[in-house]
Amino acid sequence: MADGTILFAVRENSGDGGTGAEQLRRIHKELEAAGYEVRWASTSDGARAVLRTEAGLAAAVVDWGLPGADGKDAKEGGKQAGAEDGKEDGAEDGEPGGSGVLRQVGRRFQNLPVFLITAGEDLDHLPLWVAETVVGYIWPLEDTAPFIAGRIARAARGYQEDLLPPFFKALREFDDTHEYSWHTPAHSGGVAFLKSPVGRAFYDHFGERLLRSDLSISVGELGSLFEHTGPVGAAERNAARIFGADRTYFVLHGDSTCDRMVGHFSVTRDEIALVDRNCHKSVLHGLVLSGARPVYLVPTRNGYGLAGPLPPAEIQAQSVASRIARNPLTPGAVSPDAQYAVLTNSTYDGLCYDALQVARALAPSTPRLHFDEAWFAYARFHPLYAGRYGMAVGPGTFPEPERPTVFSTQSTHKLLAALSQSAMVHVKPAPRAPVEHERFNEAFMMHGTTSPLYPMIASLDVAAAMMDGPQGRWLIDEAVAEAVRFRQTVVRIGRRIAAAGDRPGWFFGVWQPETVTDPATGEQVPFADAPAELLRTEPSCWQLEPGADWHGFPGLTEGYCLLDPVKVTLTCPGIDASGRMSDWGIPARVLTAYLATRNIVVEKTDSYTTLILFSMGITKGKWGTLMDALMDFKTLYDEDAPLERVLPELVEAHPQRYTGGTLRGLCQEMHDHLRETDLVELLDTAFQDLPEPVTPPQHCYQRLIRGGTERVRLAEAAGRVAAAMVTVTPPGIPVLMPGENTGTQDGPLLHYLKALESFDRRFPGFHSEAHGVTLDPDGGDYLIECVRRIPAQQTGPEAASAQVTDA
Repeated sequence: MADGTILFAVRENSGDGGTGAEQLRRIHKELEAAGYEVRWASTSDGARAVLRTEAGLAAAVVDWGLPGADGKDAKEGGKQAGAEDGKEDGAEDGEPGGSGVLRQVGRRFQNLPVFLITAGEDLDHLPLWVAETVVGYIWPLEDTAPFIAGRIARAARGYQEDLLPPFFKALREFDDTHEYSWHTPAHSGGVAFLKSPVGRAFYDHFGERLLRSDLSISVGELGSLFEHTGPVGAAERNAARIFGADRTYFVLHGDSTCDRMVGHFSVTRDEIALVDRNCHKSVLHGLVLSGARPVYLVPTRNGYGLAGPLPPAEIQAQSVASRIARNPLTPGAVSPDAQYAVLTNSTYDGLCYDALQVARALAPSTPRLHFDEAWFAYARFHPLYAGRYGMAVGPGTFPEPERPTVFSTQSTHKLLAALSQSAMVHVKPAPRAPVEHERFNEAFMMHGTTSPLYPMIASLDVAAAMMDGPQGRWLIDEAVAEAVRFRQTVVRIGRRIAAAGDRPGWFFGVWQPETVTDPATGEQVPFADAPAELLRTEPSCWQLEPGADWHGFPGLTEGYCLLDPVKVTLTCPGIDASGRMSDWGIPARVLTAYLATRNIVVEKTDSYTTLILFSMGITKGKWGTLMDALMDFKTLYDEDAPLERVLPELVEAHPQRYTGGTLRGLCQEMHDHLRETDLVELLDTAFQDLPEPVTPPQHCYQRLIRGGTERVRLAEAAGRVAAAMVTVTPPGIPVLMPGENTGTQDGPLLHYLKALESFDRRFPGFHSEAHGVTLDPDGGDYLIECVRRIPAQQTGPEAASAQVTDA
């Protein structure tokens, strides 16, 4: 491994006439001669700044008497302190500056070698916890500079050698052997690309190291992804330890493949699966593969159109049994008992469950519980999310025999640091539904590849290692802290605008509690005025209190659901969480179209909300740029700026529709249309009043591939059976599943889809992203895939099976 950086957090003048300082400079030069870069900080504040920003440290030398920012020496004494003082940075009151540096090392790094410089003849004056933090002590004048530098360099090398996780370490070592490749892939470490001009451009762009790491499964030294042996197996076992699983599997085709894999393993043909309607389409794909019969559980919704959690009453045994009994697919099922349940945690808008409450509620109804945590892989590593992730459910928290086997599927690349498509399946089996590795591995191999990209495996290995120990909390804590700062800033700016009186008093809002309560004092304070430390560390500040107006979800219980602070939903004027619409408004689609012109791409846009993610890669500069864009949009709106200036590409693409228009005029026209068509209310009705199931999804898929389906316009779709899933973004949740009846022309589903169709016609350039819907190239009508020739009197699985044969 290349030599790294060593921090010298040392006073400029140690008070010994400069002799000690001169010796430290000699040590500094010796380390530079050995290939290390030395970062020198002469104050505790400077040292902590280096620790915050320099992840490549290999060792640190810390002066216990380091002064603070004012340059004054701290007292040598100081009280004994614990390892965690509740402060974000800094020493305990009365302690030297070096104490705060040591504390931050413990929060930021795991096992970083630290050498302490102390002026005392003995170590009695040091707090006891210091001995647990440092690896050695330095009295600069008692040994030679080369000897001391050698001790530091040796410790740094040992740290660097132990830093790499199993697979990444083995991959680097294999890369260093410079072996000739006689196996696939055919580019042979990139050599083939060098023989073509366009190939050479590709080679130069990505570099030799990546291409040399693209290897075949024939390389035995790196182990087997299918056999889970060697460095691959070691990496999966290491990840299981870090994520709290009994077994972890690395998956190279994203969380979508994880979902299909778990569903395919957990439920078989004609068995019942309980499915959160707020699910990803890959969950349905798993049911198509397995031939299961889905019984859907319906989440709450609020006035913004945001999907909430499954209500606590919805997942109780009596309610689940009633849903199963009423479902038309149940009579043809193997058993009336569900074999598998899957729900989304956290939701797309950042709502996460108390996982133990959910497991206890669903345990009487199913032996297998799957938390789709595609956007929640970081939950185990911050106390805000304690108990709110699948792997928190285990023998220690749910010791009774009724405990279900729990699966967590995580899209590691989404909000942890891994390459795209990198994902993991975590398993915590229970005796009532054992998961024998060899059997699960059959499902794993069905959905895996015999040509894995080794850099992707390495990225999973590294992503897990980054979360190991204190560094994991530090990384997530930084994202939470920046999200809190942004949230408070938006509210504070809104208050300043309203108080100034020199411009229209509106601004964007943030979907979050208006007030929070400090549990230590019982004091209730406005969210924007709450201490950042409280919001960063206290889960009760983010819980959805039953009946609270700000979230708008009915039927919740205390502590059941929590809003994830790193998923920030901006709200636009025009509607509130109860669904009350005002006379004027700013639809979010217009805002996000403007943000795109500023190279700001948001995660999701609904009618009056837009979602942005505060991942580990967030910086103050990044969200500061967003704040500037929001302020600029307000100015442009207040000025009623012409669309040619605000959205020039929109006007260029649709000149007849938008030439001569203004930003305020477009916003008001769109708001009026949304209000007149009741689109937000129609969305809520469509998601609450589910279509009637007619046949299992697998039957529809068989019709689809054998030509037994047809595309029909919405005006002709009444009473038809859908052959493909229809998912509309916003909000990104399926409104129609294969095998479900579309209902009547004026029923909730077709009424909602026709309203969307009308919106797309009226506002070209702002069309809804609808999967499972195609557009008629002549008139732009919505077309949906339906099963052919279903007589009105035929319903149920038996009829559907006959129709499959008929096809």
